[in-house]
Amino acid sequence: MARYKIINMLVLTAILSSCASQFGPFVDRRREAGGFNNGALYVGKSKPDEPAICYNRLYTSWDKIKKMADEECVKNKTGTHATPVKETVFSCRLLVPNHYYFKCEQ
Repeated sequence: MARYKIINMLVLTAILSSCASQFGPFVDRRREAGGFNNGALYVGKSKPDEPAICYNRLYTSWDKIKKMADEECVKNKTGTHATPVKETVFSCRLLVPNHYYFKCEQ
């Protein structure tokens, strides 16, 4: 009986540790294969001049979200910093449910 408890605990620990990396924020940029211009290429919520960051409010600080948005603006050469526009809840993935939308500005 004790052996089954140990096996169950090990399986549960493995499942939880594999999900831990899924809480990290990311830029919601999905691409359409074969698209050549920005209108046809990007189908996610994030555009080169309007980054959208998916994040989990429990695990991610505002500073990290803002830094990611600023880096996207500089990387895409659409601005020097990102200005927050709006926030939505339960519009991204299950473990990372929040979206923060930004606008790149000079």
